[in-house]
Amino acid sequence: MESSLVKFLPIYKTITIYILSVMYILIGIKHFTSLEYFINIMPPFIPFKEFAVYFTGLIEIFGGLMLLSKSTRKIGALLIIVLLLIVFPANIYLYISEVPRELLGITKNQALIRMPFQIPLIILAYWHSQKNVSTWLDILSSIIFIPTVLYFISL
Repeated sequence: MESSLVKFLPIYKTITIYILSVMYILIGIKHFTSLEYFINIMPPFIPFKEFAVYFTGLIEIFGGLMLLSKSTRKIGALLIIVLLLIVFPANIYLYISEVPRELLGITKNQALIRMPFQIPLIILAYWHSQKNVSTWLDILSSIIFIPTVLYFISL
């Protein structure tokens, strides 16, 4: 059994890389096609909101594209990690402010549930950035991938 798992994990990891890469690219494109959506969840203290949305969209697209190639995967994953940290204040703002929740049609509880999903995305990006990791990180990442992707598809 362990031998089967050891053989399957690299294949599964590659599949997760391609799926998340496509998701990041599509969400990055959405920054350009649904500008108001992203502006609505930005905290008021962020200046130049349009520029910030376009800039983070570009980072998301480039990060997703870089994940596709083994030679640029580590840099792409690091870009994604930085992006996830940069946009986290928007998730906090979405939780604490009624205005963006009303604009997006979500409840405070839905906004609260959304916040911790940055953590598995960061773990997955780190996992994707490394050729070899510990078995426990392989298993953890393999487990968190499916609910994380299903959650974001449902948004």
